[in-house]
Amino acid sequence: MKRSEINQIEEQAGEFLRAHQFFLPPWAFWRPAEWRTTREDISEIQENMLGWDVTDFGSGDFYRRGLFLFTLRNGNPKRDKKPYAEKIMIVEQDQETPMHFHRVKMEDIINRGGGNLVIELYGSEADGSLSERPLAVSLDGIRRTVSAGTKVVLHPGESICLEPFMYHRFWAEGGRTLVGEVSVINDDRTDNRFYEPVGRFPEIQEDTEPLYLLVNDYASWIGL
Repeated sequence: MKRSEINQIEEQAGEFLRAHQFFLPPWAFWRPAEWRTTREDISEIQENMLGWDVTDFGSGDFYRRGLFLFTLRNGNPKRDKKPYAEKIMIVEQDQETPMHFHRVKMEDIINRGGGNLVIELYGSEADGSLSERPLAVSLDGIRRTVSAGTKVVLHPGESICLEPFMYHRFWAEGGRTLVGEVSVINDDRTDNRFYEPVGRFPEIQEDTEPLYLLVNDYASWIGL
């Protein structure tokens, strides 16, 4: 992805979040120079990978296959006792997040407003293949059994609990959708298992300076 494209996505995301009265912490809007010169202890932000996250999953086409995320809070067993994480995401119309599961993370996915969120579900077999067996899911606290390949539609205000090893892919219908995620500790470097090989973090062409640093920028731009 070009840095200029990432900057534009961040700017549009900020506008969309504000329109939905969802506000980010002040450091979200620090420019690169502010990260380098701050005297604040920002180790939790860096080491727990809090902040902006834009990916096209290696597709080269963000609006076809991609996702915007902002990690608001996250634990890290190497440095603190926090056992939970929270993200806010923006899913564009028909924009796919590809099929994957998490080895450790259990998460609630919540439609916070906008369009509808469609989530396709499968269980997994021991070899990582898709299971054709029915699977049990919790929708807003109501337990249901669904068949493999079921597409659950979350309308604004609705949520689903996704357990480890439960394959899922999702996209929005009816317009851009604001999506929340509440989970146990999140580690995007090791915990994701994509059904097809993809790049979780983008290869960036630095055609301009970053507007806001991504979580995968910290090491190269300000050091760890």
